Amino acid sequence: MKKILISLLVLPLLFACATKVGRMDSSVVKDISGRWNDTDSQQVAQEMITDCLNGGWYNKAVAKLGKEPVVIVGTVRNDTMEHINTSAFVNEMERALINSAKVEFVASKDERGELRQERLEQDEFASEETRKAFGREIGADYMLSGIINSIVDSQDKKAVVYYQVNMKLINIETNQIVWNGQKKIKKYVTHSKVSW
Repeated sequence: MKKILISLLVLPLLFACATKVGRMDSSVVKDISGRWNDTDSQQVAQEMITDCLNGGWYNKAVAKLGKEPVVIVGTVRNDTMEHINTSAFVNEMERALINSAKVEFVASKDERGELRQERLEQDEFASEETRKAFGREIGADYMLSGIINSIVDSQDKKAVVYYQVNMKLINIETNQIVWNGQKKIKKYVTHSKVSW
């Protein structure tokens, strides 16, 4: 009898602890922890690229080069106290740049290494007609790089989280900074337990 009674008491606890997953549209904004999330990454990337491409440098570059400038995204450093997947943020910026059709875009440092290895292998294994030659890469004119900072002000179960993303577009040949963008996000977070 005790076993049955214990089983009846434990059974609801097992169901209460079960994981529940619900699908949602990827464009829905859903802040849970107050930390940097997918919405922040998407919004900041889109706004930064829009601001960058509308900057005064763009028309000057097109006039000087006689074509769309070639851009590469360099390092985006995470100087916050939390884990931020900067690769996802960089990918968002790359996508926005490419889809703007206002710039040409070249592969990242890691991707170029993989492509160069593929050309080496083609030299040995591919037919003469389909082999891709070395020395035909397009060099970037500008590099976009930046930093993500945060300040957290917390007390008890409340926190204000402030993010500041600074991005710079730099002329690779001259080291001139041709655009400097900034995006700020401020979140007010209340928790049922202290988490900051």
